[in-house]
Amino acid sequence: MNDPLGDMLTRIRNAQMRGKSTVSTPASKLRAWVLDVLASEGYIRGYEKNPSDNGQGELVISLKYYEGTPVIRELKRVSKPGRRVYMGVKDIPTVRNGLGVSIVSTPKGVMSDASARTANVGGEVLCTVF
Repeated sequence: MNDPLGDMLTRIRNAQMRGKSTVSTPASKLRAWVLDVLASEGYIRGYEKNPSDNGQGELVISLKYYEGTPVIRELKRVSKPGRRVYMGVKDIPTVRNGLGVSIVSTPKGVMSDASARTANVGGEVLCTVF
């Protein structure tokens, strides 16, 4: 698999289209950090790590719905393996005039665009959520 984070985002999109309450994905630190941001911003209920036979484990993500519709309307990968997108703190995009969130990987960790601006750090824009 070339893009593990893109795979996780696609699994979330597909599970929401089918109305699933949970979705599982192989565990990794980057995926867990992105899920931490999604949970703190209120886009998912949460996640838990379950051990598996291969030693890697898996993350079981609890999806969030409001009146039967998914809370996440749009989930896009910005920085891809073929084209990485790095931005300074002044260039980090706002999603839908601040209604959405950009998830940024900075030297201080993976965080939302608002917390990256308050910490005054830029980095790689991983994905946008609305």
